Amino acid sequence: MLRVLLGFLLAMRIVSLSWEAIAAEPATPPLPVDQLAKRLPLNDVPLGLPKKPPLPPDNRLSRDRAKLGRRLFFDPVLSVDCTVSCASCHDPRHGFAGPLPLAIGIGGARGRRYPPSLLNRVYGTTFFWDGRATTLEEQALQPISNPKEMGSNIDELLRRLGEDANYREAFAAAYEGGITAGNLAKALASFQRLLLSGNSPVDRFVAGDVSALTTRQRQGLWLFESRAGCWQCHSGKNYTDESFHNTGVSLHKQPVDRGRFEVTARETDLGRFKTPSLRSVALTAPYMHDGSLPTLRAVVEFYNRGGTKGPNLDPGIKPLNLSSEQIESIVSLLEALSGTLLGTNDSVNDPERRASE
Repeated sequence: MLRVLLGFLLAMRIVSLSWEAIAAEPATPPLPVDQLAKRLPLNDVPLGLPKKPPLPPDNRLSRDRAKLGRRLFFDPVLSVDCTVSCASCHDPRHGFAGPLPLAIGIGGARGRRYPPSLLNRVYGTTFFWDGRATTLEEQALQPISNPKEMGSNIDELLRRLGEDANYREAFAAAYEGGITAGNLAKALASFQRLLLSGNSPVDRFVAGDVSALTTRQRQGLWLFESRAGCWQCHSGKNYTDESFHNTGVSLHKQPVDRGRFEVTARETDLGRFKTPSLRSVALTAPYMHDGSLPTLRAVVEFYNRGGTKGPNLDPGIKPLNLSSEQIESIVSLLEALSGTLLGTNDSVNDPERRASE
């Protein structure tokens, strides 16, 4: 019972901000969120992140929009039977990713892919594993209408929201036009733009604090940036090139997931999937688009073997011949990419601390 209570408190702290907080309306259990940032737009971001996140001119961040988006994100009213919320798959206790290999929707329906983390998606250029959406607004409604996820008819959902006086008031305060499909998408996107992860030990090391990383983690960083070649895809301040690659994951599973090919119909995109950010990656097990690898060590071992051989495999995927000790160094480095979530001053997603609690 104590561990359950501690896990609940951690979930609440993960989604709070050290910036001067504003009160939010109670969220739907079991994943409540108490606070959001008052300092908007995002002029103050955690160490290591790009200083000016791209924000669309037609959906400027505001207190009212962020509060509304937060409430919608945790409210199962968005699903057809009021049983599944966005947070059901994008759990704050798991870095706003999924706790299971595949998304589980209404009626226990199993999705095709693992629910990726929403952390730092304010910096994203495409969304979903296959990149079929180009903005957070464009991606927001797709899980709501997906029959294997939330299964709602958008028009019926808008009618349902319109019957709630609190939602009518909140939409009116946030957007002209009140409750519309476009404003629903904008509100959800506004909340997601506040989900940030930075100020990790790696960031502090890069900024000049040589004591921020252990000897093993420094060795892992050297391997990451040289022999292991991780930097080729997990590049930049958000540790992703925002591109698509075929690493051989699930190439031989049936039915075959064709990945980016389903969007572009280009043969060169067959089996390619979006490069995820490595920010707070220690929180977001299991891994890969199909959730097939349960641990970070399993991921590094997969790449050490050279992925899975098959058609259209990226040329950079080849055996690395790393020793067990070197694999552990890279895993330790990946764990050191966990730091501050959402601008808090507490390392609530530190793996060692979470394990001890």
